[in-house]
Amino acid sequence: MKNVSIDERAINLAHYIIDSKDTVRGAAKKFGISKSTVHKDVSERLVKINPGLAKDVRIILDENKAERHIRGGMATKLKYIHMKD
Repeated sequence: MKNVSIDERAINLAHYIIDSKDTVRGAAKKFGISKSTVHKDVSERLVKINPGLAKDVRIILDENKAERHIRGGMATKLKYIHMKD
C-alpha cells in the first residue's frame, strides 16, 4: 500500500472489511499495518471522509466484537484437540 494517501487507505480498508467481513486484526495483517492504524482509519478518519461507509464498517466491527468470545472459545477448543494428538 505504498504511495497511498491516508484517506485512500481508510477507504480501501473499509471496503475490504465490508467485502470480506474480516476483523481489524485480519485487515491489519492483509494490509501490512498495525491494528491501531486500522482501527483509527475506520473508526475516526473514515467518519470525516465518508460517513455512510463508516456506518457500514461499524456494523461489521460490531458483529465481530459480539462474536469474539465465541471465536476465542473455538480457538481454545481447537488448541486442546490438537494437543491430544
